[in-house]
Amino acid sequence: METLDNAARILGDLQDIISGIDPEKAQAVLSDIRRANRVFVAGAGRSLLMMRAFAMRLMHLGLTVYVVGETVTPAIGEGDLLLGGTASGETATLKVMAQKAKKAGARLDLLTIYKDSSIAKLADSVLIVPAATNQVEGGKTSWQPGGSSFEQSLLVLLDGMTAALAGQMGIPLSGALGLHANLE
Repeated sequence: METLDNAARILGDLQDIISGIDPEKAQAVLSDIRRANRVFVAGAGRSLLMMRAFAMRLMHLGLTVYVVGETVTPAIGEGDLLLGGTASGETATLKVMAQKAKKAGARLDLLTIYKDSSIAKLADSVLIVPAATNQVEGGKTSWQPGGSSFEQSLLVLLDGMTAALAGQMGIPLSGALGLHANLE
């Protein structure tokens, strides 16, 4: 019973977080994704895992998408989008990527908790995910470890974006699986 109680508590937390996201800012990120020649996703740790999951969904929709750091990821350039996910907005490796992307003429969108973080200040668009963490000073606190509520919210938000993109592109979500890996 304790496990199910904790799961229900997590779902309540996620509902609160998702309802606190600015829908206009979310739509702006969707517009940037649709306008981009190519989408590059980045993050670190579990946030990167959520961004990787989103990259796979974008590929399912037929978009050209890369995960930064993979061996087949090309150089970013003008007309491209770097979409980063970081709770703190201070992840050192992501900050370097953001600076390089901007220098190359790419657009930078950031998903983060902190609107005044150093990476947010570099970004063209910032989508605040009002999650809690116990790793970053000055934020809301969470009963969950580390950035769990941010990462969980990121996955739910990005799956919501996938559904919205599919609708905007006229692609049924079930049809998007035609590009799913078949060498498994």
